[in-house]
Amino acid sequence: MKLARIKTTTGIHPALIGTDGRAHDISAVVGDITAQTVTPEGMAQMRSIDPSDHPVIQGEYAPVLDDIRRIFCIGLNYSDHAEEAGMPIPSEPILFMKSCPATGANDDVILPRGSEKTDWEVELGVVIGTRAHHVDERDALAHVAGYCIVNDLSERAYQTERGGQWTKGKSCDSFAPVGPWLVDAADVPDPQSLPMYLDVNSARRQTGTTATMIFGVAHIISYLSRFVTLMPGDLITTGTPPGVGMGMKPPQYLKAGDVMELGIEGLGVQRQPVVAYRP
Repeated sequence: MKLARIKTTTGIHPALIGTDGRAHDISAVVGDITAQTVTPEGMAQMRSIDPSDHPVIQGEYAPVLDDIRRIFCIGLNYSDHAEEAGMPIPSEPILFMKSCPATGANDDVILPRGSEKTDWEVELGVVIGTRAHHVDERDALAHVAGYCIVNDLSERAYQTERGGQWTKGKSCDSFAPVGPWLVDAADVPDPQSLPMYLDVNSARRQTGTTATMIFGVAHIISYLSRFVTLMPGDLITTGTPPGVGMGMKPPQYLKAGDVMELGIEGLGVQRQPVVAYRP
Protein backbone atom coordinates (compact mmCIF):
# COMPACT_ATOMS: atom_id res chain seq x y z
CA MET A 1 0.00 0.00 0.00
CA LYS A 2 1.27 3.44 -0.97
CA LEU A 3 -0.27 6.55 0.60
CA ALA A 4 0.12 10.02 -0.89
CA ARG A 5 -1.23 13.54 -0.66
CA ILE A 6 -1.83 15.42 -3.90
CA LYS A 7 -1.87 19.20 -4.34
CA THR A 8 -4.69 20.39 -6.60
CA THR A 9 -6.47 23.64 -7.36
CA THR A 10 -9.05 22.68 -4.72
CA GLY A 11 -6.56 21.86 -1.99
CA ILE A 12 -4.60 18.83 -0.88
CA HIS A 13 -6.36 15.49 -1.34
CA PRO A 14 -5.44 12.15 0.29
CA ALA A 15 -4.73 9.41 -2.21
CA LEU A 16 -3.75 5.78 -2.64
CA ILE A 17 -1.43 4.71 -5.44
CA GLY A 18 -3.17 1.96 -7.38
CA THR A 19 -1.71 -1.02 -9.19
CA ASP A 20 -1.96 1.16 -12.29
CA GLY A 21 0.66 3.47 -10.76
CA ARG A 22 -1.76 6.39 -10.61
CA ALA A 23 -3.00 8.34 -7.58
CA HIS A 24 -6.64 7.73 -6.66
CA ASP A 25 -8.47 10.40 -4.68
CA ILE A 26 -9.90 8.91 -1.45
CA SER A 27 -11.13 12.18 0.06
CA ALA A 28 -14.69 10.82 -0.09
CA VAL A 29 -13.80 8.40 2.72
CA VAL A 30 -10.73 9.93 4.40
CA GLY A 31 -10.31 13.59 5.32
CA ASP A 32 -6.50 13.62 5.13
CA ILE A 33 -3.45 11.52 5.91
CA THR A 34 -2.49 12.46 9.45
CA ALA A 35 -0.75 11.10 12.52
CA GLN A 36 -4.00 9.27 13.30
CA THR A 37 -3.92 7.63 9.86
CA VAL A 38 -0.57 5.96 10.58
CA THR A 39 -1.73 4.28 13.78
CA PRO A 40 -2.53 0.56 13.44
CA GLU A 41 -6.26 1.34 13.34
CA GLY A 42 -5.80 4.02 10.73
CA MET A 43 -3.58 1.86 8.55
CA ALA A 44 -6.10 -0.98 8.76
CA GLN A 45 -8.76 1.39 7.48
CA MET A 46 -6.56 2.48 4.60
CA ARG A 47 -5.86 -1.14 3.63
CA SER A 48 -9.59 -1.76 3.40
CA ILE A 49 -9.95 0.85 0.63
CA ASP A 50 -9.76 -0.32 -2.98
CA PRO A 51 -8.07 2.48 -4.95
CA SER A 52 -9.84 1.42 -8.14
CA ASP A 53 -13.16 2.40 -6.56
CA HIS A 54 -12.01 6.04 -6.48
CA PRO A 55 -11.22 8.57 -9.21
CA VAL A 56 -7.74 9.22 -10.53
CA ILE A 57 -6.31 12.52 -9.35
CA GLN A 58 -3.50 14.60 -10.83
CA GLY A 59 -1.28 17.20 -9.24
CA GLU A 60 1.99 17.62 -7.40
CA TYR A 61 2.89 15.60 -4.32
CA ALA A 62 2.49 17.20 -0.91
CA PRO A 63 4.35 15.85 2.14
CA VAL A 64 3.08 12.36 2.95
CA LEU A 65 1.55 13.48 6.28
CA ASP A 66 -0.18 16.77 6.95
CA ASP A 67 1.20 16.98 10.48
CA ILE A 68 4.64 15.41 10.81
CA ARG A 69 5.17 15.91 14.53
CA ARG A 70 8.96 15.91 14.74
CA ILE A 71 11.84 15.07 12.41
CA PHE A 72 14.60 13.12 14.18
CA CYS A 73 17.81 12.65 12.21
CA ILE A 74 20.69 10.23 12.58
CA GLY A 75 24.07 11.56 11.51
CA LEU A 76 27.08 9.73 10.08
CA ASN A 77 25.23 6.42 9.95
CA TYR A 78 27.20 5.01 7.01
CA SER A 79 30.88 4.33 7.71
CA ASP A 80 32.03 5.40 4.25
CA HIS A 81 30.10 8.69 4.60
CA ALA A 82 31.77 9.34 7.97
CA GLU A 83 35.11 8.74 6.27
CA GLU A 84 34.41 11.19 3.44
CA ALA A 85 33.29 13.76 6.03
CA GLY A 86 36.56 13.29 7.93
CA MET A 87 34.74 12.29 11.11
CA PRO A 88 35.15 9.23 13.35
CA ILE A 89 32.67 6.37 13.07
CA PRO A 90 30.18 6.96 15.91
CA SER A 91 29.95 4.48 18.78
CA GLU A 92 26.30 5.45 19.35
CA PRO A 93 23.73 7.00 16.99
CA ILE A 94 24.24 10.75 16.56
CA LEU A 95 20.92 12.56 16.98
CA PHE A 96 19.94 15.98 15.69
CA MET A 97 16.67 17.58 14.60
CA LYS A 98 15.29 19.20 11.49
CA SER A 99 12.93 21.95 12.60
CA CYS A 100 11.71 23.08 9.18
CA PRO A 101 8.34 22.00 7.78
CA ALA A 102 8.34 19.06 5.39
CA THR A 103 7.87 19.83 1.70
CA GLY A 104 6.67 17.78 -1.25
CA ALA A 105 8.88 15.34 -3.12
CA ASN A 106 9.17 17.58 -6.19
CA ASP A 107 8.97 21.02 -4.62
CA ASP A 108 11.69 23.60 -5.22
CA VAL A 109 14.73 23.57 -2.95
CA ILE A 110 15.51 27.16 -2.00
CA LEU A 111 19.13 28.14 -1.40
CA PRO A 112 19.38 30.10 1.87
CA ARG A 113 20.37 33.72 1.47
CA GLY A 114 24.13 33.92 0.96
CA SER A 115 24.56 30.15 1.04
CA GLU A 116 27.55 28.69 -0.81
CA LYS A 117 27.56 25.19 0.72
CA THR A 118 24.09 23.68 0.34
CA ASP A 119 24.44 19.91 0.02
CA TRP A 120 22.29 16.85 -0.78
CA GLU A 121 21.64 13.64 1.19
CA VAL A 122 19.32 10.82 0.11
CA GLU A 123 17.96 9.02 3.17
CA LEU A 124 15.47 6.36 4.22
CA GLY A 125 12.67 7.92 6.26
CA VAL A 126 10.82 5.95 8.94
CA VAL A 127 7.35 7.04 10.09
CA ILE A 128 6.34 5.93 13.56
CA GLY A 129 2.84 4.46 13.95
CA THR A 130 2.64 3.47 17.62
CA ARG A 131 4.05 4.98 20.80
CA ALA A 132 7.59 3.72 21.46
CA HIS A 133 9.07 4.12 24.93
CA HIS A 134 12.05 1.99 26.01
CA VAL A 135 11.30 -0.63 23.38
CA ASP A 136 13.47 -3.68 22.83
CA GLU A 137 15.31 -3.82 19.52
CA ARG A 138 13.59 -7.08 18.59
CA ASP A 139 10.19 -5.35 18.91
CA ALA A 140 11.15 -2.01 17.40
CA LEU A 141 9.96 -2.52 13.82
CA ALA A 142 6.45 -3.21 15.07
CA HIS A 143 6.26 0.51 15.85
CA VAL A 144 6.82 1.52 12.20
CA ALA A 145 3.84 2.57 10.08
CA GLY A 146 5.77 2.98 6.86
CA TYR A 147 8.82 4.16 4.97
CA CYS A 148 9.54 7.05 2.60
CA ILE A 149 12.32 8.99 0.93
CA VAL A 150 13.81 12.07 2.59
CA ASN A 151 16.35 14.47 1.11
CA ASP A 152 18.18 15.68 4.22
CA LEU A 153 19.45 18.91 2.71
CA SER A 154 22.23 20.63 4.62
CA GLU A 155 23.96 24.00 4.57
CA ARG A 156 27.45 22.85 5.53
CA ALA A 157 28.80 26.22 6.65
CA TYR A 158 25.83 26.68 8.97
CA GLN A 159 26.22 23.09 10.14
CA THR A 160 29.94 22.98 10.91
CA GLU A 161 31.31 26.53 10.89
CA ARG A 162 28.74 28.43 12.95
CA GLY A 163 29.18 27.13 16.48
CA GLY A 164 28.86 23.41 16.07
CA GLN A 165 25.07 23.01 16.10
CA TRP A 166 23.94 20.77 13.25
CA THR A 167 20.28 21.77 13.51
CA LYS A 168 20.92 25.28 12.19
CA GLY A 169 22.41 23.82 9.01
CA LYS A 170 19.57 21.36 8.54
CA SER A 171 16.47 23.48 9.10
CA CYS A 172 16.38 26.10 6.36
CA ASP A 173 13.11 26.48 4.46
CA SER A 174 12.58 23.66 1.91
CA PHE A 175 15.28 21.43 3.46
CA ALA A 176 12.97 18.45 4.16
CA PRO A 177 11.41 17.00 0.99
CA VAL A 178 9.43 13.93 2.10
CA GLY A 179 7.73 11.38 -0.18
CA PRO A 180 6.38 10.97 -2.80
CA TRP A 181 4.65 8.13 -0.98
CA LEU A 182 4.43 6.57 2.44
CA VAL A 183 4.85 2.85 1.79
CA ASP A 184 3.19 0.52 4.28
CA ALA A 185 5.76 -1.20 6.50
CA ALA A 186 4.07 -4.49 5.66
CA ASP A 187 5.27 -4.01 2.07
CA VAL A 188 8.89 -3.44 3.14
CA PRO A 189 9.85 -6.74 4.78
CA ASP A 190 13.51 -5.78 5.18
CA PRO A 191 14.36 -2.08 5.52
CA GLN A 192 18.06 -3.04 5.55
CA SER A 193 18.17 -4.15 1.91
CA LEU A 194 17.05 -1.07 -0.02
CA PRO A 195 19.26 0.35 -2.82
CA MET A 196 19.29 4.14 -3.11
CA TYR A 197 20.77 6.79 -5.35
CA LEU A 198 20.96 10.54 -5.93
CA ASP A 199 21.81 12.41 -9.15
CA VAL A 200 22.61 16.09 -9.66
CA ASN A 201 22.00 17.31 -13.21
CA SER A 202 21.78 13.66 -14.34
CA ALA A 203 25.26 12.87 -12.94
CA ARG A 204 25.31 10.12 -10.32
CA ARG A 205 26.51 11.44 -6.97
CA GLN A 206 25.31 8.88 -4.43
CA THR A 207 24.91 5.14 -4.77
CA GLY A 208 24.28 3.07 -1.68
CA THR A 209 22.14 0.61 0.18
CA THR A 210 20.60 0.56 3.62
CA ALA A 211 22.48 -2.71 4.14
CA THR A 212 25.59 -0.67 5.00
CA MET A 213 24.06 1.37 7.81
CA ILE A 214 26.14 1.35 10.99
CA PHE A 215 22.96 1.30 13.07
CA GLY A 216 19.92 -0.37 11.51
CA VAL A 217 16.35 0.90 11.73
CA ALA A 218 15.41 -1.40 14.63
CA HIS A 219 18.45 -0.31 16.63
CA ILE A 220 17.77 3.37 15.94
CA ILE A 221 14.16 3.14 17.14
CA SER A 222 15.13 1.21 20.25
CA TYR A 223 17.97 3.62 21.00
CA LEU A 224 15.92 6.80 20.50
CA SER A 225 13.09 5.42 22.62
CA ARG A 226 15.42 5.41 25.65
CA PHE A 227 15.69 9.19 25.47
CA VAL A 228 12.51 10.35 23.71
CA THR A 229 9.05 8.82 23.65
CA LEU A 230 8.36 8.37 19.95
CA MET A 231 4.77 9.03 18.88
CA PRO A 232 2.63 8.40 15.79
CA GLY A 233 3.53 10.89 13.08
CA ASP A 234 7.18 11.23 14.12
CA LEU A 235 9.65 10.90 11.25
CA ILE A 236 13.16 9.50 11.60
CA THR A 237 15.74 10.02 8.85
CA THR A 238 18.41 7.37 9.07
CA GLY A 239 21.58 8.74 7.50
CA THR A 240 23.06 8.94 4.02
CA PRO A 241 25.56 6.89 2.00
CA PRO A 242 28.73 8.47 0.56
CA GLY A 243 28.75 10.86 -2.36
CA VAL A 244 27.68 14.13 -0.78
CA GLY A 245 29.08 17.35 -2.17
CA MET A 246 31.11 18.05 0.96
CA GLY A 247 33.10 14.84 0.39
CA MET A 248 34.04 15.53 -3.23
CA LYS A 249 37.53 16.72 -4.13
CA PRO A 250 37.18 19.62 -4.50
CA PRO A 251 33.83 19.96 -2.72
CA GLN A 252 30.86 20.71 -4.94
CA TYR A 253 27.63 22.27 -3.75
CA LEU A 254 24.23 23.07 -5.17
CA LYS A 255 23.60 26.21 -7.19
CA ALA A 256 20.47 27.77 -8.65
CA GLY A 257 19.42 25.92 -11.77
CA ASP A 258 20.59 22.50 -10.59
CA VAL A 259 18.15 19.59 -10.49
CA MET A 260 18.35 16.69 -8.06
CA GLU A 261 16.76 13.31 -8.67
CA LEU A 262 16.85 10.68 -5.94
CA GLY A 263 15.19 7.38 -5.26
CA ILE A 264 15.00 4.33 -3.01
CA GLU A 265 13.89 0.98 -4.37
CA GLY A 266 10.14 0.52 -3.87
CA LEU A 267 9.66 3.96 -2.32
CA GLY A 268 9.50 6.10 -5.45
CA VAL A 269 11.53 9.00 -6.82
CA GLN A 270 11.96 12.66 -5.91
CA ARG A 271 12.93 15.45 -8.32
CA GLN A 272 13.77 18.92 -7.03
CA PRO A 273 14.83 22.02 -8.93
CA VAL A 274 17.22 24.28 -6.99
CA VAL A 275 16.28 27.96 -6.95
CA ALA A 276 17.86 31.10 -5.55
CA TYR A 277 16.78 32.62 -2.25
CA ARG A 278 13.55 34.56 -2.51
CA PRO A 279 12.52 36.93 0.31
